[in-house]
Amino acid sequence: MLNSPPATPYLPPPDDGTPPLFCDATLLVVDKPSGLLSVPGRGEARQDCLITRLHRQGLDDALAVHRLDMATSGLLVLARGKAAHSELSRQFRERLVDKRYIAVVAGLLRDDSGSIDLPLICDWPRRPRQMVDFAIGKPSLTHFRVLARDPAADCTRVELEPITGRSHQLRVHLAALGHPILGDDLYAGAAVDRAPRLLLHASQISFFHPSTVEKLQFSSPPPF
Repeated sequence: MLNSPPATPYLPPPDDGTPPLFCDATLLVVDKPSGLLSVPGRGEARQDCLITRLHRQGLDDALAVHRLDMATSGLLVLARGKAAHSELSRQFRERLVDKRYIAVVAGLLRDDSGSIDLPLICDWPRRPRQMVDFAIGKPSLTHFRVLARDPAADCTRVELEPITGRSHQLRVHLAALGHPILGDDLYAGAAVDRAPRLLLHASQISFFHPSTVEKLQFSSPPPF
């Protein structure tokens, strides 16, 4: 039987006390750095995370509504209080939240745009890896649009729109397409060494304010 990948030391980036991009009595929008957990992990060594850092800033009612992989940077929405958490969770569940990511992938994508429709399931013997499984995988859909091709560097910058929200969805879908995200230590193979970090950034998000129902939109340029 295959074993899980060996655990690597958790070395989060320094806490510089950066305030949220948006903060009111109902919700927060933050720009999470790569290398930081969204919520606490297992064990004392993995308690430093976005949530605990917000709590240290006095935002001790912050509740996670969704997550980003530790290696992924970008926009994350958090609720303040149970009522806001319930409403924002409903919007995510009913796919009322529009999310866009920027990634740099290995190779030159042939099509300017398209969709990746591949069912995903946990690769249990090698967790946390996920895998494509047409028999028991859960429906998973990602739209993509090419932003730029770089033949000299043999890579493509793409915008990704996940319609579903499976674990590692964007990472597995691009790898299955034959164009893994650079720096991906789980799915990129040799391409992991082509970047100092996972080149995946949550760059845009829009949703409805839980109290006012106003449409809110936020953007964050990728740091790569």
